[in-house]
Amino acid sequence: MKRQPQRTCMGCNVKKDKKDFIRIVKNKDNEISIDRTGKKDGRGAYICDDINCLEKLIKSKRLEKVFDMKISEEIYENLRGVILDK
Repeated sequence: MKRQPQRTCMGCNVKKDKKDFIRIVKNKDNEISIDRTGKKDGRGAYICDDINCLEKLIKSKRLEKVFDMKISEEIYENLRGVILDK
């Protein structure tokens, strides 16, 4: 059996299989997008499919630190929509 790649949630710091996370990507043009496939090019950050992890991520501004740029409220709203749409 092939091992699944492990990633760490930016909100709660728990390690899980990559497929259990939502991936947030920053591409070469500094555009932030949500990547459900896990295959888009660019720098990726991972978050659990949990609203509590998203709130921790927003409060700590950790995503802004990782991507070294200001994250718009629109991105956070899109993430909320994806998480609450389960």
